[in-house]
Amino acid sequence: MVKVTVCGAAGGIGQPLSLLLKLNPAVSELALFDIVNAKGVAADLSHINTPAVVTGHQPANKEDKTAIVDALKGTDLVVIPAGVPRKPGMTRADLFNINASIIRDLVANIGRTAPNAAILIISNPVNATVPIAAEVLKKLGVFNPGKLFGVTTLDSVRAETFLGELINVNPSQLQGRISVVGGHSGDTIVPLINVTPDVSAKVANISKADYDKFVNRVQFGGDEVVKAKNGAGSATLSMAYAGYRFAAGVLNSLGGASTSSSGVPDSSYVYLPGVPGGKEFSAKYLNGVDFFSVPIVLENGVIKSFINPFEHMKITQKEQELVKVALGGLEKSIEQGTNFVKGSKL
Repeated sequence: MVKVTVCGAAGGIGQPLSLLLKLNPAVSELALFDIVNAKGVAADLSHINTPAVVTGHQPANKEDKTAIVDALKGTDLVVIPAGVPRKPGMTRADLFNINASIIRDLVANIGRTAPNAAILIISNPVNATVPIAAEVLKKLGVFNPGKLFGVTTLDSVRAETFLGELINVNPSQLQGRISVVGGHSGDTIVPLINVTPDVSAKVANISKADYDKFVNRVQFGGDEVVKAKNGAGSATLSMAYAGYRFAAGVLNSLGGASTSSSGVPDSSYVYLPGVPGGKEFSAKYLNGVDFFSVPIVLENGVIKSFINPFEHMKITQKEQELVKVALGGLEKSIEQGTNFVKGSKL
């Protein structure tokens, strides 16, 4: 029996994500929270003939705090796609001032009501919102680094899709055979494509121009979607799928399944000092950066270990250069996130 709560369930990501979670047989209760329309989405999904019981929670007014508490009571897993989407010309950094407050307040409620829940953060900019969540939980004295996840799976989904097109391989067959590390915006995203010998042999034939185009497309795929939607939206459906893919991995681990049984597991943006061996890994390879996306192995919904890409994967000189660039951007975002909470009241 697993309860999942989606915060931001009525949005462009939240609705399809909630639909996918309703279809998962491991979910016994699905609580949907949003400031508007959560009850309508819940009523709609409740007609689907799967076992999960769906409830909708939305505040009656700005002062109403009971809705979020009811949504979070007894929950095992919280997924947060809440926030405003990117608009034309808007970077993930531009979203910070708006989404930072949303994440701070939601995570504070989680810390007070469901301190043992696993928290999956989708809200951008992830490079900063996850540090915000960590600082909030630290302030409340309930921070468990093994249960705080920045969802970067969309980068992996894109890398698998775009590389599959390049080397003429079914993209679904590339899951677990390539990896993406770093962060979750622009040049902080680092795709690693020489993870397994069979794929490495195929990518050896890619021209430098095609490789550079591939990397750029993975890093800035969100811009491609915003442009294609004429500024009227961002990556919602693909993000919902990617968010669900990661959430399903957490749910599977809660059911006793291992995430390391089928190739390289999906990465997550995590607090390395709180992960076994993470502090040493950061000091040796990342100039001491505290947050970084690495392939993680889960056990009972908690990070058991991670895969060190510098030791277990063939990283090229070009990929090493991409990591160096990524670290500079991550340092700024992490500082921005932690400083935001230090100056905030919970």
